Amino acid sequence: MLTRRHFIVTATALFSAPVAGPAFASTWPTEAEKAAWDAQVTPPDFDLATTNPWGLHPRLLPQRVEARAGLVPGDIHVDAVARYLYHIEAGGTAMRYGVAIGRDGLYEPGTYTIRRKVEWPHWTPTANMIRRDPENNAQYADGMEPGPGNALGSRALYLFVGERDTYLRIHGTPAPRSIGTRASSGCVRMVMPHINHLYEQVETGVTAFLYPAEGDGPITAQS
Repeated sequence: MLTRRHFIVTATALFSAPVAGPAFASTWPTEAEKAAWDAQVTPPDFDLATTNPWGLHPRLLPQRVEARAGLVPGDIHVDAVARYLYHIEAGGTAMRYGVAIGRDGLYEPGTYTIRRKVEWPHWTPTANMIRRDPENNAQYADGMEPGPGNALGSRALYLFVGERDTYLRIHGTPAPRSIGTRASSGCVRMVMPHINHLYEQVETGVTAFLYPAEGDGPITAQS
C-alpha cells in the first residue's frame, strides 16, 4: 500500500478523468518569448530558498532535506498531507518544495511516470473540468495559449500510467497564494520559479508517487 511513511526520514532544513484527447492551441512560443516570460515571473535577485514575494509560509519555500535510505534518485514523491513535493537526489537528500493539490474528490493518489516535459505549455480543460466550472473553463475548450496567465504556468510535467496520459500534471500556477492548500482540479501546483528549478533537474521516465491526502498528520521526524 502506498503510504507517506515509505519515503521520508526528516522534514528539517537541509534537506481528473481523462477524455478522448485535448485540442491544443494553435501556436508555440519562440525562445525569445519564453525567456521574456521567465523573466516576468521570476522576482529580481531571485534566491530559491529565501525569495518570497508571494507571502508563502516559510516552510513551503524550497529547501534540501534528508530522505530515507534506498529511494531512487530522480524520482518524485508528493506528500499531499503536508503539501510537499520531494525530488530525490543522489547521496541521501531531496529537494523539498511547497505545493497545492487537488480539491476534495479531485486529487488522485497513485504511482505515475513522467513521460513528457514542456516549457510554457498550452492548457486544455477536460470535459469534466468544463462541466464543473463552465463559466471559467468553457472558453478554453479549444486550448489556452501559453503565457504567464496560462493555468499550467511556466512548466509542466505530464503524468502517465503506462502509455496513457492521465491529464494530471505537476505544473506552475499563476495563483501562487494557493500553495499549501487544496485548490486545483487534480494536478499538483507549484510557484513558477520553483517548478522552473525542478524542471531542469527532472528527466522523463522517472516515477512520481502521489500519496493520499488523508493520513496521520504532517511529517515531523521519523518514518
